[in-house]
Amino acid sequence: MATSNHKLDNPVWYSVSETHKDFGIDFGTIKFYHPDYCPFGGFIDFDNIEQSISEYAKLASNFFIIGQKPNVPDSLKLNNELICLQMTIHDKIEGDIEDQIVKLEEEHLDDLLGLVKIVYPDYFKKKTSSLGNYYGIYKNNQLVAVTGERMQMDEYIEISAVITHPEHTGKGYAKQLVAHTANAIFAKNKTPFLHVAESNIGAIKLYKKLGFQTRTKISVWNIIQKLQ
Repeated sequence: MATSNHKLDNPVWYSVSETHKDFGIDFGTIKFYHPDYCPFGGFIDFDNIEQSISEYAKLASNFFIIGQKPNVPDSLKLNNELICLQMTIHDKIEGDIEDQIVKLEEEHLDDLLGLVKIVYPDYFKKKTSSLGNYYGIYKNNQLVAVTGERMQMDEYIEISAVITHPEHTGKGYAKQLVAHTANAIFAKNKTPFLHVAESNIGAIKLYKKLGFQTRTKISVWNIIQKLQ
């Protein structure tokens, strides 16, 4: 399965260098996803990144660098640092799927965006679901939980958007969807990974129960326009 473990230290860079290169913007020492898909960047060298970040800021007023702390131009503000656990899993998740899981298609997009808007608005954009497969659980014609694939490399796929409607938590939907998504990634002969805020104790407990292990901590740096 996966061998290039170091690529997970810089997941944006390697995703837009490999599987997702068609969704990326390459500035040389720093690469970004196009902000319509995912407002993320990653860099391998500090040379010229302030100028490149400034250029990207013309496309997105609120975006994120994953990995090392970036230098930012005076016109922008390094707003905050979110420290995440990066977790991986290497064996198929066993267990029964009790609820019907639907692969979300174009006709489900409005339902998906509506649910995301409630829980996860900063990271998920209108075209994010184009980056991979997304799966959901419906109850009474309402989309109540989703999970999908976001960053993708030759050997790794990120599990992302693990979202349950606040009125439908505690019913095992996230557990089933994460298991289904991880096993679908294994079926492609790739390794699943995910990011979770280190403060999100409940989610971390769930992922560990499913078999995920913490690989490292990784920082997500939020960059915004300075108020004039």
